Amino acid sequence: MLKLIYTFFLGILLAIFVGVGISAFYPGPASPTYPVELNNTGKELTEEQMAQQRDYDVAVKQYDLDMQPYNRNVSIVTLIAAIVFLVTSLIYEKKIKIIADGIMLGGLFTLLYSIGRGFASQDNKYVFVVVSVGLALVIYLGYHRFVAERGETKAKPVRNNT
Repeated sequence: MLKLIYTFFLGILLAIFVGVGISAFYPGPASPTYPVELNNTGKELTEEQMAQQRDYDVAVKQYDLDMQPYNRNVSIVTLIAAIVFLVTSLIYEKKIKIIADGIMLGGLFTLLYSIGRGFASQDNKYVFVVVSVGLALVIYLGYHRFVAERGETKAKPVRNNT
């Protein structure tokens, strides 16, 4: 039971490590702050406040536009990290299985994070590519870890006893 908890915890920490690293070294665009002067609830807005509201709306739209390429770039970096984690887990699966399993789980969590950021980029073609890469990786990992290691890769000949 403790090994399972360790594996899961290592996987989560690896995904968090990637997310925090990206946030630390590649910060996103700054979000606009809502003008304090517009917080008067229930009162009619003055001409100056309406101008501030329009400026704020423009800033929010620009922020949304700036976030799309940022999310795509973060998705690319996390996809690369996920691939590195998954390849590393395959390299070390025979030597240090428990750590390799944790690294594989971290790679899968990081892959999910990459797909989520890909959706936030609002680029359907890019999302399709990321999901396709993710699907191919998961199918390969599933085959390699659960089918090939049991020796089920070769079809057994059918004998005809007639």
